[in-house]
Amino acid sequence: MFENLSDRLDRSFKLLKGQGRITEINIAETLKDVRRALLDADVNYKIAKSFTENVKQKALGQDVLKAVQPGQLMIKLVHDELAELMGGQKTDINIKGNPAIILIAGLQGSGKTTFSGKLANLLKTKKGKNPLLVAGDVYRPAAIEQLKIIGEQIEVPVYTEDDNKNPVKIAKSAIKKAKQNGNDLVIIDTAGRLAIDEQMMQEITNIKKEVNPHEILFVVDSMTGQDAVNTAKEFNERLNFDGVVLTKLDGDTRGGAALSIRSVVNKPIKFVGTGEKMEALDVFYPERMADRILGMGDIVSLVEKAQEQFNAEEARKLQKKIAKNQFNLNDFIAQIQQIKKMGNIKDLAGMIPGVGKALKNVDIDDDAFKGIEAIISSMTPDERENPVILNGNRRKRIAKGSGTTIQEVNRLIKQFDDTRKMMKMASGGKNMARMLQNMPMGGRRR
Repeated sequence: MFENLSDRLDRSFKLLKGQGRITEINIAETLKDVRRALLDADVNYKIAKSFTENVKQKALGQDVLKAVQPGQLMIKLVHDELAELMGGQKTDINIKGNPAIILIAGLQGSGKTTFSGKLANLLKTKKGKNPLLVAGDVYRPAAIEQLKIIGEQIEVPVYTEDDNKNPVKIAKSAIKKAKQNGNDLVIIDTAGRLAIDEQMMQEITNIKKEVNPHEILFVVDSMTGQDAVNTAKEFNERLNFDGVVLTKLDGDTRGGAALSIRSVVNKPIKFVGTGEKMEALDVFYPERMADRILGMGDIVSLVEKAQEQFNAEEARKLQKKIAKNQFNLNDFIAQIQQIKKMGNIKDLAGMIPGVGKALKNVDIDDDAFKGIEAIISSMTPDERENPVILNGNRRKRIAKGSGTTIQEVNRLIKQFDDTRKMMKMASGGKNMARMLQNMPMGGRRR
């Protein structure tokens, strides 16, 4: 995500290194390169030009402190302008109402149905809502079936009417059903097309008119760049939606949609999808995204993700086990599984300042822990509880059962023993970072 843009901006700032102060002459080349970087990221030309002009005016109007180099000041100015371009501050979703009604709009293939499930899951787990999903895409049986599968996965009911092809009536009936069943949130998934057409726009306009939603969210595939921005503009003219959702931001996207869409439609980006898992949905924070674009990491989001997965009571129990040297392979695998729930591993690593660039040419897939899990799963309960009994014959059996080699089994057990010793000695907050450092992450150079 944004890798090319980050690299280009980094090179642009280096043009100012060694300069004693900022002048109109020495920032001209830097900003010219910044503008090229934005255009390469598929940012609208007018927006890129306006962006660099704003940075230039602010740069020339500032005195550079002796303790601050011109390049550092330029990074700060570009960071603030990027955050402003993407909305400045995060904007909350409106879930007031009983039930609160959220209408989901967008083209076919943008990720509406998956997002509907992710949003239901997020508001259920974090806001204590009792959602009802509504299958309003009556033209694609696969979309209805997909929503049913998602509903089962996240344990949220899905309202469907198999014989009804009128999405307006389905939506109204669903709201009535929600009131009867005590659902305080209704999320309506709607039909899309491969391109904007009058029938689709009229249909969703009619749904809006009849159900009067508290929130309308426009879902757009961020990998489509400027096409996404143009589509958003047309939808907004008809629907006057409340916010934008960018999906597939974990893919090979240049970032143009994220940087341009707010300026074009004057509506905030509220959520970003960062993976296939139901938990892979983040509230959009413009400042944090600006941090990541400029390679500053996003520690706040990383800590928040960790807090969501790590239970305080479980952490205290684990601390006691470590202190008594009772940390075993069951605890080890439990920690790995919690880390996996936090999201894409490479994306998580990119939130640590400086690590994103270091991992730029390293592939770390979501199966990075697969070998470790297979080895531990091939052990008996006694072996996981008391790894000291793992003799040569047992290790040979485990290697065969897990589809790995004896060398891999030996390496894992040694790493576990080293980690346990280190944790016993330190018995502090830095243990997890060190433990992760010692684990094979499946990284390979591209």
